[in-house]
Amino acid sequence: MIKLELISSAGCKKCATARNELKAAAEDFAQGEVEWRDVNVLDELDYAVSLGVLTLPAVAINGTLVFTSLPTPERLRAELAKHIRK
Repeated sequence: MIKLELISSAGCKKCATARNELKAAAEDFAQGEVEWRDVNVLDELDYAVSLGVLTLPAVAINGTLVFTSLPTPERLRAELAKHIRK
């Protein structure tokens, strides 16, 4: 199972739009292949810093910062597919 985390801020409109698009992309995979987790940077600042997050929104896969800027849903699907094949 892949752990997908969207690191964002609750008041960020760009983050809210990204959440909906990226979550829909993650749901394209079989149930149980991708675990989605929203990370509110204000609640988990130390965790976000430990990942190396400098801008929001950011995306981590399996505890590693993969996208430091917003990926397209297609790029996210491609990256998730790579991790599923491993």
